[in-house]
Amino acid sequence: MNTVLFRTVQTESGQASAQTVSFDFEGRQLNAPKGITVAAALMQNQVLHFRDSPVSGQPRAPYCQMGVCFECLVQINGVQNRQSCMTTIEDGMVIRMQQGQTTFTVIQTGDEQ
Repeated sequence: MNTVLFRTVQTESGQASAQTVSFDFEGRQLNAPKGITVAAALMQNQVLHFRDSPVSGQPRAPYCQMGVCFECLVQINGVQNRQSCMTTIEDGMVIRMQQGQTTFTVIQTGDEQ
C-alpha cells in the first residue's frame, strides 16, 4: 500500500503554485513547491527514510514537524545535522541522508583514583 502523506495545496484559483524548485536527494532529482520545508518537500516526493538511528540502526523520518524531536536530521549542501522541518527548500539543494556516528569512544576526564 502506497500512502500519500502530503499533497500540493491548491491556490484560490484552483491551481497549484507554479513556482517550484528542483533539488537532489541521494542522487535523485526531485521537485517541490517553493516555500515549503525540506521535510515536507521530501515527504511530498514519497521519501520516508531520512536517516538511521545511530543507536539501533532503525530508519527515522520526521515526527513532530516543529523542531523538537530531531528525527528529521539530514545533510544539506554538505552540512550534517540540519533539521529538515526547520529549513526551507531552495533550488539546487543537495540533500543526503544523515550518516550518524555508530561507534563511540569513552573519554575519561578528571583525576582517576
